[in-house]
Order: sequence, then structure tokens, then C-alpha cells
Amino acid sequence: MIVFVQGEIVRSDRDSLVIQMGNAGIKVYVPVTTARQSRSGEVIFLHTHLVVREDGWSLYGFETETERDFFILLLGVNGVGPRMALAILSTLSVENIRQAVISEQAEMFARVPGVGKRTAQKILLHLQGKVGEGGPLQQAVGLLDVDLQVLEALTALGYSVVEAQSAIQSLPRDASEDVEERLRLALQYFSR
Repeated sequence: MIVFVQGEIVRSDRDSLVIQMGNAGIKVYVPVTTARQSRSGEVIFLHTHLVVREDGWSLYGFETETERDFFILLLGVNGVGPRMALAILSTLSVENIRQAVISEQAEMFARVPGVGKRTAQKILLHLQGKVGEGGPLQQAVGLLDVDLQVLEALTALGYSVVEAQSAIQSLPRDASEDVEERLRLALQYFSR
């Protein structure tokens, strides 16, 4: 997994940057605000998330780990793909998102182009309990003891807490209480 990229900006488009790394140019999709602030010739460091699909690989980059973690959380919402998650982070700051969730204002998400009322409500429901005062780590408190062990194992393998929580949440309700079995099922989440 590509965790970060650092290199010279070769080109800045509306929602992407081409970054030279050695003898290669890598296209990284970024929030519009990051693209606007970036200039050719500058060196940039971005925290990244790689999205692998049947039709290709796309790399998404963020100035902070928190932005990247929120991007990953948004990908967990049914009906929200990488482009919509990026549009949300281009329109709303992390703090705006956090405040919208705490104050239960789904209409904040509906202001983002392409996000309808139903999707806005899904986003709100999905993020509740995950982005409060304690941030993405807050949800770990409500996990079963066996899931805490799985969470620890996944983070020891290099996955972020947010990625580990998403994998645990994807486990079937009738999954075995055995730690090894739950870990095996959680790892399958990352191979999709």
C-alpha cells in the first residue's frame, strides 16, 4: 500500500496533481483546495490512499492524515465512491464535517454537488460515533473484546485504525467469536 508520496509538482489540474518521483510522474487526485494552492516546481508531501478497481488504480492524496482518514471513512458509506468522497472534502473541511455530524445537520452534506438528501443522511448515520470529540478512534470503545484483539492485530500489520475498524464493521453478524477466524474475515475486506 502506498502510504505517502513526496516529490516535485509537475502539473496542477482542478482536482489532481502530477508529481515527479524519480523518473516517473504520478497522478494523485487531491481536494480542490490543495490543487489550487499547489504550484509547479514546488515539492509536496501527501498522505495517500490507493483505490484499486477493475478498471484501474487511482491514488488520492491529502495534506493531513486526518483528511485521509475522513476520506476512508466516507468510502465506507454505501453509495459514496472516491470521487464523491473527494468532492465532500473539497467542499467541507474536516472540522465542518465533524460539526455537521455532532449537530446532526445532514443538509451540510447535501450542499456538496452530487450529494442528494438520501446520501447526505447515509453519510450522517455512518459517521455518527466515529468523528466526535475523540475523532475516528472514538468508535473503538464500543467494540467487543474479540474485535479489539482483531483491531490490534490489523494495526500491527500496518493498517490504520480507521481501515481496521472498517474491516471489523464489514464482518457478518453471525461470524465466529474466534479471534483468528474474525481476523481472517477482516483481512478479506482488504482484498476486495
